[in-house]
Amino acid sequence: MTLARLIGTVGGVGYLRPAPGTWGSLAALPLALALHLLGGFPLLAVATVAVLVAGTWATGVMTARQDDHDPSEIVIDEVAGQFIAIWAVSYPAWAHDIAVTALWPGWIAAFLLFRLFDITKPGPIGWADRRGDPFGVMLDDVIAGAFAAVGVLILAGIAHGVLGL
Repeated sequence: MTLARLIGTVGGVGYLRPAPGTWGSLAALPLALALHLLGGFPLLAVATVAVLVAGTWATGVMTARQDDHDPSEIVIDEVAGQFIAIWAVSYPAWAHDIAVTALWPGWIAAFLLFRLFDITKPGPIGWADRRGDPFGVMLDDVIAGAFAAVGVLILAGIAHGVLGL
């Protein structure tokens, strides 16, 4: 397995069926947890940038001279997007010295919202997906992750502010 394929498929996770994108998103969760536990939100943020750079490169290598610009086995984009969705949990935990695992409802919401936005591709997510280049492959998941993070923040505000939980 080449380095590009190892990165692009997240160590082969992208070959799992059915729904390789969901498997890639699931694989991102323990990675995000480990990064947060090792270095808090700053390490997760740096790792996210590294995943974006490495993922864009790997996607370019894997799709060079191919008709399919976004083959299903490439799931590094899901890892990047899921990491961004988890920022809405990691940052508050880190900033307020809260155990990140205590915010488990946020982890579930981040996963579900990210998958929802990544699958349905509303608005700018669909635009990015239609770019047809390696950056577009990564960008649609970055935007889906940002949408999911905002959704997590809204849900946390409702749960803790409106509902008083």
